[in-house]
Amino acid sequence: MRLVVTEPADRTDQPYARRWWALLVLCLSLLIIVMANTALTVAAPDMTEDLGLSSADLQWVIDGYTVPYAALMLLLGAIGDKYSRRGALVLGLLVFGGGSVFGFLAGSAATVVAARAVMGAGAAMIMPATLSLLAATFPRAERAKAITLWTATAGLAIAAGPLVAGALLERHGWSSTFLINVPVAALAVVGAFVLVPPSRAGHRGRIDYGGGLLSVVWIAALVYMIIEGPHFGWGVKAVTAAVVAGAGLVAFVLWELRHPRPVLDVRRFTDRGFAGSNLAVALFFLAVFGAFYYLTQHLQFVLGYDALDTGLRMLPLAGAVFVGSALTGYLTPRVGMKWTVTAGMAGGTAALALLTRIGPGSSYGDFVAPLIVLGLAIGLALSPCTDAIMGAFPESELGVGGAVNDTSLELGGSLGIAVLGSLLATSYSGHLSDATSGSKLPASALDSAQDSVGAGYAVARGIGDKARQLAEQAAHTGDPQQAERLRAQAEQLGGGARQMADAVGSAFSDAVAHTSLVGAVVLGVGTLLVALLLPGRHEPVAGPAEERKPETAGAR
Repeated sequence: MRLVVTEPADRTDQPYARRWWALLVLCLSLLIIVMANTALTVAAPDMTEDLGLSSADLQWVIDGYTVPYAALMLLLGAIGDKYSRRGALVLGLLVFGGGSVFGFLAGSAATVVAARAVMGAGAAMIMPATLSLLAATFPRAERAKAITLWTATAGLAIAAGPLVAGALLERHGWSSTFLINVPVAALAVVGAFVLVPPSRAGHRGRIDYGGGLLSVVWIAALVYMIIEGPHFGWGVKAVTAAVVAGAGLVAFVLWELRHPRPVLDVRRFTDRGFAGSNLAVALFFLAVFGAFYYLTQHLQFVLGYDALDTGLRMLPLAGAVFVGSALTGYLTPRVGMKWTVTAGMAGGTAALALLTRIGPGSSYGDFVAPLIVLGLAIGLALSPCTDAIMGAFPESELGVGGAVNDTSLELGGSLGIAVLGSLLATSYSGHLSDATSGSKLPASALDSAQDSVGAGYAVARGIGDKARQLAEQAAHTGDPQQAERLRAQAEQLGGGARQMADAVGSAFSDAVAHTSLVGAVVLGVGTLLVALLLPGRHEPVAGPAEERKPETAGAR
């Protein structure tokens, strides 16, 4: 047996013998690129304190990864199809690992954002390559099961990121959350050569670079607008990005309709099943990423759990994803994807609806049921949609198919964090203003506290520290009258600190409930729309536009 696999899977009469081991490598590659975002949610407070990040800095640390990741996937997926899907995976892992080392060494906001952007470019190579290699390696009869495991890995990564980051932060600084990617990426590179067969599209013509570049422009502008507008206001930058995104999308569609071999045949979106599957992925991750954004904050800031404890308390979500994946593997062949996807989206809506019960007196127990229901929903809904999207593309365009699925996922996630995150911030600010109306706290302190829940608790701690300092001065002064005045001031400030802390927790809890209600309404309406679009059990989702032909592959 050769150490490096050089024979393409499609050149043998039998299914590739080590295909399930190959799937493990692909899932490992997927795991680190999803964890790169979810781990950051618990590392962000330490990073903010160490680097002195502003709220704008922190937002771009998070989203510096998202813009290149979403924008480059379609073009890089097409390049991987033509030249080497395994090569794209390996190169992406190397770039991702290099960006992680850069992030580990970074000492300023600008360098962290740059490192995250490099990691995003690497992820844009990895993500479509994992799906295209999966589809090329597994026979059609086993592909749905393999995609189910791939999807379950994505769900696991959502919960595993905070857990791994929390364990690292117990003994190490925030930069360790970058470095952990390096050995995993190195292991995946070795596994790719040893276990994953090479694959490429043997009969694919010249790449439509014009359409690919147009896709980069309009998707990058759209994601930038999604980030900039809700968080920083609809100024010149956001409006310009919106105009560029709209014009770029129109130019992209017109170009692709006229091109003889487009990078993406946009006519596929006229098929109900294909359009419904992409819509379901986008809407579902809008809800999942948005909810995850504020759930981790509530666990850390309001309930006071440290990074590791927060990660541990997200584990019910991961376990439920695997149960949901097992259910969809059983149910989808029997009742059809329409019903499993609709049930999953309805479950996601129910999970958000359960979060509307969160209030100032809520404990972790109030989050367990929503986490379990949301995990089950992820497992039920996503793998049938991914299978349908991949099934709509011929073998020569599997990388493009993976990129379409992943772009829908990333756009939905970006919208969820931006829109629901902006709504959360507005709701929190309004509730905090109401809760502290009539208080004797300085206006500057109230303004600072309204910036975020973390800033609110920081203001409360600052007032409490000042109260303790005054109390210590009172204990050491020899003037009874001055001591009395200092004690009175300390008591007043101490009461103000407690009032501020209670108001911040109450305001954020109310904001979580309000934001969850809006998210539930959006996902509920989306569920009805997806149910109307998806074909019934006996109506197949449209297959590839061209007959699937055998692939040829070089050992790349």
